[in-house]
Amino acid sequence: MVFVDSYRIPAAAIILAAGKGTRMNSQKHNKVMLPVGGKPMIERSVEIIEQAGFSPIILVVGFGKEEIQDLLKNRVLYAVQDDQLGTAHAAQQAMKLVPDHIHNVLIVYGDDSYNYPVDLLKQLDARHAKTNPAVTMLTITVDNPFGLGRIIRDSHGTIVRIQEEKDATDEERKITEINPTCWIFQKSFLMRYLPKVVKSPVTGEYYLVDLVRLGANAGERIESVYGGNLPWRGVNRPEELEEAEKMIQRDLNPSP
Repeated sequence: MVFVDSYRIPAAAIILAAGKGTRMNSQKHNKVMLPVGGKPMIERSVEIIEQAGFSPIILVVGFGKEEIQDLLKNRVLYAVQDDQLGTAHAAQQAMKLVPDHIHNVLIVYGDDSYNYPVDLLKQLDARHAKTNPAVTMLTITVDNPFGLGRIIRDSHGTIVRIQEEKDATDEERKITEINPTCWIFQKSFLMRYLPKVVKSPVTGEYYLVDLVRLGANAGERIESVYGGNLPWRGVNRPEELEEAEKMIQRDLNPSP
């Protein structure tokens, strides 16, 4: 646990898991209920976040929410996102359940947080508690960053934005440091900037990654913890679920 002035700075967690996941071709089940290593992805995520010491855990649900609630019962609080208006909108629904005494909020996605190391989340929490920036985000390096948000830094090494594949220049596409969608925010920052996220003219959704750009442009301090070449796989397609299963099996059954 992280102690500052003899107590742990209160930190809640929000897991975003309301989307239908249409690319998984699952008509009945939310994709976070799909198993990796014999256990639903969302159950793995909740276990990791519990072990890292975040409380309460607020789960944003929508499609297939009854099945998720039957699995997790009262281990988490539930915020319902009836309209699929993006990740920033989902976070806003969850913020209504963050208790007044909470100062910091971890936000992760339910389809890619199933393999975060507990110690890495504790390290992220410790850095944020010690230096008190607006945002502390995890970054990692991947061999093939295609389709992933690149970490853009200025000449001083400060993160200024997350550049998505479709908007990246040829030079930016060469960057292998990416955003694995794991952040700790000051609650006050979220309250201030979530309403300022602008709807995408392409999808009509509000995206959480825009908070980094908004914060940087306003001079807010954004720090990072580098997770190295962390095994990580967001699951949006059946073939990515297969990759996730192989990754988990390597962790469960390491080579001698």
